[in-house]
Amino acid sequence: MSANSKMSVAVHVLAWIAYDRRGTDKEVATSERIATSVNTNPVVIRRALSQLKAAGLVDGSRGRSTGWQLTRDSARITLLDVYRAVGEGQVFALPSAPPDAECYVGYGIHDVLTTTYRAAQRALSEELEGVTIADVLRDALARFESRPSA
Repeated sequence: MSANSKMSVAVHVLAWIAYDRRGTDKEVATSERIATSVNTNPVVIRRALSQLKAAGLVDGSRGRSTGWQLTRDSARITLLDVYRAVGEGQVFALPSAPPDAECYVGYGIHDVLTTTYRAAQRALSEELEGVTIADVLRDALARFESRPSA
């Protein structure tokens, strides 16, 4: 079972837009330009941008001198906002078929796991709420600046 990368792609997209929009001589922020940084197909970026736009985190328009931009300062967009925008939902789910209620383990496992999963979801939400796109961008740029020379 592989992990879903929609969240990581969406965070990368937002950090890239935040960085790109800082300068004064701006090229159009297109999905093709963003895809180069993410190293993926522009279609993947357009899907992510569509979700981010629906959540009110980005806005974009077509035309020669337009492109994508954040709808608010990157310091006001949390990773929890992004998590919700890409529809990640619950981290863990219970099987759709109920376990055998006559089994020693099956009888109570749903209740035990539900309690644990709720606590894990709360912890994840709290952590994501404490990190902004500005934080991600700052830390990514710091790592770029401290990379070993070639």
